[in-house]
Amino acid sequence: MKISTKGRYALRLMLDLATYNTGEPVSIKDIAKRQQISEKYLEQIIALLNKAGFVRSIRGAQGGYMLKKEPKDYTVGMILRQTEGDLAPVSCVGDEGMECDRRAECVTVRIYEKINDAINGVVDSITLADLLEWQAEKVDQYTI
Repeated sequence: MKISTKGRYALRLMLDLATYNTGEPVSIKDIAKRQQISEKYLEQIIALLNKAGFVRSIRGAQGGYMLKKEPKDYTVGMILRQTEGDLAPVSCVGDEGMECDRRAECVTVRIYEKINDAINGVVDSITLADLLEWQAEKVDQYTI
């Protein structure tokens, strides 16, 4: 399983909103500039996140977007599944696993199930709050 730019950028967008969570909306233009991502692409991604109820849209000249919940309430898995769909490494496992005629005698499916469980275990255990903490640690490493 390879995470697309949409998934990677959605994580960066949500982390940016968490980082600049001051009670004021954050504009797509500012996020695009900081993250060096096209505004047009971010608009497509924010529409998905808005539809999922992850962000709140504020209209007007001083408008933009804000997280609907606290950073601790969003997992990496929630964000990636919203943009990527099922994170399973192959189509015969995962939430949207297809029916396979060979499943009963297939030994390798156990490998894919273990990979799937490991992926889900990792992405579901890391929150935006964790990413904020890791980001702060990186910044602190370069302080003179």
